[in-house]
Amino acid sequence: MEIFAKNVFNDAVMKERLPKLTYKALKRTIDEGTPLESNVAEVVANAMKDWALEKGATHFTHWFQPMTGLTAEKHDSFISPTADGLVIMEFSGKELIKGEPDASSFPSGGIRATFEARGYTAWDCTSPAFIKEDKNGNCTLTIPTAFYSYTGEALDKKTPLLRSMEALSKQAVRLLKLFGNTTSTRVISTVGPEQEYFLIDKDFFDARMDLILTGRTLFGAPPAKGQEMEDHYFGCIKERISGFMRELNEELWKLGILAKTQHNEVAPGQFELAPIFSTTNIATDHNQLVMETMKKIAIHHGLVCLLHEKPFAGVNGSGKHNNWSMSTNDGLNLLDPGKTPHANAQFLTFLCAVIKAVDEYSELLRVSAANPGNDHRLGANEAPPAIISMFLGDMLTDIINQLQNGGAKSSIPNGTLTVGVSTLPEIPKDNSDRNRTSPFAFTGNKFEFRMVPSSCSIACPNMVLNTIVAESICQIADKLENAADFNSELQALLKKILTKHNRIIFNGNNYAEDWLIEAEKRGLPNIKSMVEALTYYISEKNIKVLEKHGVLSKAEVHSRYEILLEQYSKVINIEAKTMIDMANRLILPAASKYVADLAGSVQSVKAAVPVAATYAQEEVIKEVSTNLKSFKEKTVALEKAVQGAADLADAYESGVYYRDTVFTAMQDLRFYGDKLETLVDAELWPLPTYAEMLFLI
Repeated sequence: MEIFAKNVFNDAVMKERLPKLTYKALKRTIDEGTPLESNVAEVVANAMKDWALEKGATHFTHWFQPMTGLTAEKHDSFISPTADGLVIMEFSGKELIKGEPDASSFPSGGIRATFEARGYTAWDCTSPAFIKEDKNGNCTLTIPTAFYSYTGEALDKKTPLLRSMEALSKQAVRLLKLFGNTTSTRVISTVGPEQEYFLIDKDFFDARMDLILTGRTLFGAPPAKGQEMEDHYFGCIKERISGFMRELNEELWKLGILAKTQHNEVAPGQFELAPIFSTTNIATDHNQLVMETMKKIAIHHGLVCLLHEKPFAGVNGSGKHNNWSMSTNDGLNLLDPGKTPHANAQFLTFLCAVIKAVDEYSELLRVSAANPGNDHRLGANEAPPAIISMFLGDMLTDIINQLQNGGAKSSIPNGTLTVGVSTLPEIPKDNSDRNRTSPFAFTGNKFEFRMVPSSCSIACPNMVLNTIVAESICQIADKLENAADFNSELQALLKKILTKHNRIIFNGNNYAEDWLIEAEKRGLPNIKSMVEALTYYISEKNIKVLEKHGVLSKAEVHSRYEILLEQYSKVINIEAKTMIDMANRLILPAASKYVADLAGSVQSVKAAVPVAATYAQEEVIKEVSTNLKSFKEKTVALEKAVQGAADLADAYESGVYYRDTVFTAMQDLRFYGDKLETLVDAELWPLPTYAEMLFLI
């Protein structure tokens, strides 16, 4: 309680430090979206500066989220020169509201030419400013901002997210009014992103150029033990890891981040942190800080935090379960079924809006979860498949079946659970089981979007969710606003929606092969790669919905398409070149030396004892040499594949080539590299092994 939010310029601090009229004006902007007046910004800036100076800050920064997927910041000091050659500490409203980083150095997807450098950052007053500290004692006032070009296009991930939040609020309030709600004036999407990650010893990390440059292991034979014993999941947290988690929690709590749950995950060396729900843009900012803080704190404990979706082949990768819901500004969760969900018409209408949105825009939702790392993860028996479907559970499925057949009359009761032990209490059962194989599952009063990549910003998935649900609500409101008889029109409309879109609902095992066949019959797309997914980003249908709600213009959509395709090709190119370097400079020399050592051993033995048996050594020499030959051939093949990409100018053509040609050559090379690891003397092998990295922490 003493440290929570101590470094946040939050509502309590503003109420204490701002004049009443200034505080009320700022709150109107935050809560109601009214324009921010310049005189208000001036007073807030001065109070923010005084607070930051008391905390030890010397600089301020506009903190933004460009299309790199990371965060960016440029630091300016508070000092300002005086006429007598001294300095004073100043921070104006203008400096608070607006910054100007070099836009030409960030990805723009063709929106800005290289010589067009001007870009602006604009204060997002709905996300509190905070103090960032480092171990050297440096403190910086950090101001969350949006980032856009001189011509007004969004160059970041936050601006479209904020636009989508406004779109959802506008349409949801329309619908609420039709149900007689006159008190809720805004609807806010909320998110709780569960963050999975790996920790390994820093010495192992430093010895592996693939981890340093790409975040994942490009070579590595499976260890004798993996996760098959299921002994790591929820297991006792080791003291070294517990020390990391304690410091991590303290630093996050100082920043007002509601870090709640921590535990061992399924794979050895894998862990998870889950926060309490926050407003979506704040949750997005917080998740960026969580990832940054994890990396920083891990170093303090001689560890390195890996956020890649698949840092180790053959064991579970990492995702980010995006728990999304909608709430009114007066505290009503619109996805809470209540005690009698069959009679809760408002809840059922919003539920049907989500069902309709996910079915109609499943390709766009899949795009939002696409990155190079997720191509290794989606579709394996550890994560949702690349097919979008929804899990509703028994109770809601029963209710929607009733709606389709004329009207819902009842709800399956929850009941209680007893296990036959008198000393154990009866436990109230939830209204459905959980389905961890579903990519989009209802979990009580929210939906869990399980496809989101662990290393990525949650801004894009939530931008898409907000937008497509806003569109569904808009269409429903359009129908109901003109209804002669509201209740009968509502019943007919819900029935029509469910009849048309119930193909998206699947409560079974999404990992099963039968589901792939069934999904194809239902017409649900199976989009297996990032490159394939991105083609849907620029479809007329998806551009239309993003433009209609003012979330992204056609130019902004195409820019993101170009940026993401280019990023995909760059990632695979870096991985391929890293593999080639490791093959030529590490693995080939180590395997060759082992063969030479064995050959020398055979010669020495025969020289000393001509009749001595050297069969074992000779067989090993043959096996290693055979694999070494293939390894060298595959290295050359990968080199040629990388060279073949040089002349490809079209972004999509390049992405397809890297996916189908370069990545395939990488897999071929890895096969022989991993085989050599199992044959070469452990003392000579130049890379830390999976067994060491996963278990020695």
